[in-house]
Amino acid sequence: MKVLKFGGSSVANSKNIKQVLDIISNTSKKCKLAVIVSAFGKTTDNLLLGANKALDDITSAKEILEKLSVLHFSIISDLIINHKKKTHQEVKYLFDRLASIYEGIFLLQELSDKTLAKVSSIGERLSSVIIANAAKENLDAIHQDSRDLIITNNDYLNAQVNFKVTNKNISSFFSKNKHQVTLLGGFISSNIEGEITTLGRGGSDFSAAIYAAALDADELQIWTDVSGMFTANPRVVKQAFAIPEISYEEAMELSHFGAKVLYPPTIQPALRKNIPIRIKNTFEPENEGTLISKNPKNGHEVKGISHIEDISLITLEGGGMIGIPGFSKRLFETLSLAKINVVFITQASSEHSICVGIYDADATKAKHLLDETFQREIERKKIKPVILENDLAIIAVVGESMKNYQGLSGQMFSALGRNNVNVRAIAQGSSEKNISAVINKIDAKKALNTLHEQFFEEKVKQLNLFVTGVGNVGERFLAQLEQQKKYLKENLKLNIRVIGISNSRKMVFENSGINLKNWKELLENGEPTSLEKFYTKVKKCNQRNSVFIDNTANESVSKVYSKYLRESISVVTCNKIACASEFDNYKNLKNLSKKYNASFLFETNVGAGLPIIDTLKNLINSGDRVHKIQAVLSGSLNFVFNNYDEDSTFHDVVKQAQEEGYTEPDPKIDLSGIDVARKILILARESGYQLELSDIENNAFLPDEALQTKNNKDFYETLIKYENHFQKIYQQADDKDCRLKYVAEFTDGIASVGLQQIEAEHPFYNLEGSDNIVLFYTDRYPENPLIIKGAGAGAEVTASGIFADVIRIANQ
Repeated sequence: MKVLKFGGSSVANSKNIKQVLDIISNTSKKCKLAVIVSAFGKTTDNLLLGANKALDDITSAKEILEKLSVLHFSIISDLIINHKKKTHQEVKYLFDRLASIYEGIFLLQELSDKTLAKVSSIGERLSSVIIANAAKENLDAIHQDSRDLIITNNDYLNAQVNFKVTNKNISSFFSKNKHQVTLLGGFISSNIEGEITTLGRGGSDFSAAIYAAALDADELQIWTDVSGMFTANPRVVKQAFAIPEISYEEAMELSHFGAKVLYPPTIQPALRKNIPIRIKNTFEPENEGTLISKNPKNGHEVKGISHIEDISLITLEGGGMIGIPGFSKRLFETLSLAKINVVFITQASSEHSICVGIYDADATKAKHLLDETFQREIERKKIKPVILENDLAIIAVVGESMKNYQGLSGQMFSALGRNNVNVRAIAQGSSEKNISAVINKIDAKKALNTLHEQFFEEKVKQLNLFVTGVGNVGERFLAQLEQQKKYLKENLKLNIRVIGISNSRKMVFENSGINLKNWKELLENGEPTSLEKFYTKVKKCNQRNSVFIDNTANESVSKVYSKYLRESISVVTCNKIACASEFDNYKNLKNLSKKYNASFLFETNVGAGLPIIDTLKNLINSGDRVHKIQAVLSGSLNFVFNNYDEDSTFHDVVKQAQEEGYTEPDPKIDLSGIDVARKILILARESGYQLELSDIENNAFLPDEALQTKNNKDFYETLIKYENHFQKIYQQADDKDCRLKYVAEFTDGIASVGLQQIEAEHPFYNLEGSDNIVLFYTDRYPENPLIIKGAGAGAEVTASGIFADVIRIANQ
């Protein structure tokens, strides 16, 4: 059997409850379930608010009651069909009962703990009845009132459980219960006289643990709105992440110090019976969440960082305390009798002072009581008047393995010190599972982020870039770097510096990083360059984490990649020439990359910023095998044929494509098909096939005279000359209601490129603008291909693809 508990956010509305019912249904197929539910989101808070309003304004109390009624009856209407009438009756009875209680509060002008227990219990009584009847629609489910099973003392609002009687009740009931799913309300209980009691804050979690322990459950699952216990509060520390496994003791420490995902007493019953607890996310049920158990798999030495705000520090100190027994006893006894919870304790070994942390709400009362308790010693100057400090917070670093690592406390306080976080008090138990510090509340967020960075995040990684080619793509790449500089530092802990820049004439270097706001001026005043000079300068800089960026389409630049890789300098390029060169050269560059541990990334060789090559690599690396590729890989050709018709000229459309940055500087490279041939060759090679560029069948559509031109001027003149040729191609497709697309195909080792007439039902037909599309047919995608589609040309998206490759290097 498993015990599942769903919190208030999980059952806040009909949509969420449907998700809960799906989880229950799926889990109940494997085993019997006891399902404990909280009140619908914020219902208990509103019930108590209504009770307090009723003291002075019964109308306001009834308005709150009406809103709650609307919520609950709307959920019944949404979820229940077969048992709607019965559910309506039960729920109406409870709301009528609640209205009577509010009237009594107003008339008697009294709101006792006993009445508060009755009021606050109704939330779970309502939710459990409604959800149980909703479950009965499709499941073998039953509702059981927890008040009949969990028996407590007479403390109405924070009752202590009589486990002997409770366990007997639970065992007896479930031994006779044959239903697959049992729905129970959390938080609620009763005393031996049958009066309603409640289990206090977090009582629904505690109820679930009580049931789990009594039933010797296989697992206790706490379903909430986060995917487990996090390394820190994710609302405060954006980089926080879920802890996969954690011990009972670590979980107790974290929950005690503010990790609100789990109520601390919940762990005790499960710990005694060694029942695993799993924290799961109702809205991401596939996420594994956090497993709490006796022997978790070893993880980080620090498991989490937690904190409690609104803390006050009370200090009792004076020379009269030294060597005199009883001071601590009197202090804690005074606080205990006043039901003031102590969350932090520290005492100097000299016995000169003792500090306790309590909640701000209790601070004034505590000081007054302690001043009274120690009045005689204060008057005799043996001790000072009680010192009270407000607006503090406790921050705790938790980990069962911390004791095995030296220097963790030093790291903690050094990190806080570097960030100007003043520590008011420190506590560390002999078990070394927890190091706690009291700090100013205003510093809590900064302290959490500082410590999370210290113990869980990699230190800021610095990448040093050497960029050649600052035309359309290069200029936009540098602009994107400058724009994202702050973001990368704050969110990725990444500092990217551009150390060297070159174009075909000049180069400039700055070891501390070039100012990207005025790089054009610096480059214009730079020194003369050559490929060899630039390489020599890069090598001389000898910067760690160096990356050479090629934003050109120059064959000569592509021939120097091997030199950079041999120096363990990574290469990122949008230049297709190297990867489409002789197979031996392509393979050599890949081997050099592995040998010298330097990345060789060329995502933008195919599809500009689209993740085509990266996706293909992931398929191959995971054991998939490519059989066929169909693709439109030229953004420029797609732009041309999407804009060319009987009302335009081929010359003008191609010119427009070049002016808007969709073509290479020499547009013939695109229109001849050689660019597409290189791209399909690269995809074939990345798929594991050994092909040469000469193996690609190129069905060119340009006249021979255009293909033989030596410069752009002559090329454009041939486009004007052969306009009738291009119109004929267009009309032939238009007459068949087809569109023209330049298609690359690869099937079992054979590749071709050429212009095709695409019919309306084909995936390529509606490809607009300069978009690219690739269809991968593989072992895993034999019939319905894996499709990647999007903008495949343009300087901005190509630059972003280069940027993405740089980030990939940083993340390695």
